[in-house]
Amino acid sequence: MLADRPLSQPALSRLPLDTARRDEIVAAHDAALADDAAGYLDPVSGLFVLSAKFLADRGFCCDRGCRHCPYTEA
Repeated sequence: MLADRPLSQPALSRLPLDTARRDEIVAAHDAALADDAAGYLDPVSGLFVLSAKFLADRGFCCDRGCRHCPYTEA
């Protein structure tokens, strides 16, 4: 079951408010959501990060700690 929050809002346990460059990360994720892209390149590490929509469309949580997991409540 999906968490009770918009896909654009990451769980604070996965992306705390004090995360370095959080605004850039959220903006990159928002752009991926707007483009219906599977994810985006992390502005800090350069790694590919899956979007919440991609993860929601997959239909289940993989329990790997995804940054934008749409199933994580907190």
